[in-house]
Amino acid sequence: MRTNLERRTALLDAAIEVLARDGARGLTFRAVDAEAGTPVGTASNYFANRDDLLIQSSHRVYERWLPDQATQAAAAQGPRDQAKLTELMREIIERVTGFRSGYLAMLELRLEATRRPELRTVLTNRVRADVDANVAYHLDQGMPGDATSVRLLILALNWLMVEMLTLPELFTPEELDELVVAAVERGLAPR
Repeated sequence: MRTNLERRTALLDAAIEVLARDGARGLTFRAVDAEAGTPVGTASNYFANRDDLLIQSSHRVYERWLPDQATQAAAAQGPRDQAKLTELMREIIERVTGFRSGYLAMLELRLEATRRPELRTVLTNRVRADVDANVAYHLDQGMPGDATSVRLLILALNWLMVEMLTLPELFTPEELDELVVAAVERGLAPR
């Protein structure tokens, strides 16, 4: 397998675009090469097989979703209250939906994982690590609510993002923001 990191990254970014546009069934080495603008056969030199391409693509989506240092620094500033948590949820939604093709590709990968045990294992481990990291961050930062609150916010806001990206006319921007505020408020409500 080839090791040119820049070319590998370009091929993975192209694979994400193909997944988002054409679905998992449209993801072929030839389609990735066409999207990346590379000669036919290039993708097959970088990935052992289609499963490898699917798995590597999932890793790349998460890599691109990571917040930059400025975003991380801003998250650490200010009081640890409901308003701050709402602000953080808005930022996450903006960052994740800002990479629309990544989210749509991830939906395709999740569907494909129902048929591919190795991909399911990779995604399960990755999503579990992401949930655990979010819970740990929330608790370590002294944000209001508990681990269950964080998990409920993840579930609610993930589906909100699905609606935003797949049926963008369903809710107005104002309605979406009201839903984020309500999700945080109700997720923090005492039991």
